[in-house]
Amino acid sequence: MKPIETIMRTAPVIPVLVIEDVAHAVPVARALVAGGLRVLEVTLRTPVALDVIRAMRSVEGAIVGAGTVTDPATLKASIDAGAEFIVSPGLTERLGAAAVSSGIPYLPGVTNAGDIMRGLDLGLTHFKFFPAATSGGLPALKALAAPFHQCQFCPTGGITLESAPEWLGFAPVLCVGGSWVVGKVAPGSAPDSAAIEAAARAAAALPQG
Repeated sequence: MKPIETIMRTAPVIPVLVIEDVAHAVPVARALVAGGLRVLEVTLRTPVALDVIRAMRSVEGAIVGAGTVTDPATLKASIDAGAEFIVSPGLTERLGAAAVSSGIPYLPGVTNAGDIMRGLDLGLTHFKFFPAATSGGLPALKALAAPFHQCQFCPTGGITLESAPEWLGFAPVLCVGGSWVVGKVAPGSAPDSAAIEAAARAAAALPQG
C-alpha cells in the first residue's frame, strides 16, 4: 500500500482546515484527534498556515499535511514546516514532478480525464476529486473512475456529513475531505473544542470502504 493510501484509509473524513490564529492550532488538533480524525489538512489560505502546521505536529496522534499547495515553492515551505503529506487543488507537471521527487505522500486535485492521465504519467494513482459537488458530483466521478480502474479518490468540496455516506459507498473513494467539521473561528475567540470533537466523532463514525 502506498503511503498516501495509508493516510487516506486512516479515517473516512480528512478535515479541511482554515486556521486564522496560531493559538487555535493545538486545541483544534487535539479535539479532532480525540474525536477520531487523525489526518488533518491545513490549507495554505492564511498567513499563519505554516506556523499552524508546526504547532499541530506537536499533538500526539495527529498526521498533519498541507493543502492548497500550488507550486514548488509552497511545496518546499510546507515540507520545511513539517507537513507529512501534500494536497493540491489541481495538478501541473512542474508541481507534480517536484512533489514526486521529494518523496512526500501527495494527493493532487483532478476534475477530468486529462488531469488523471497527467498524474498517471508521473506515477500517481491517488487523487483528490475537486471541487466535487460542482464538478458533476458522484455521477461525474463514477464516469471518470471507470476507465481508470487503478485510481482511488478523495472527493472534496461541497461535501457534508449528510452527503458523505453516498460518496464513501463508491468503492474507489477511500475518504472524503470535509470543511464542515471545523468552522472558521475568529481571531481572538477560542475554538469550541467540545463541538469540534463531537463533529469529529460523527465524521469518524461514517462507513469507510
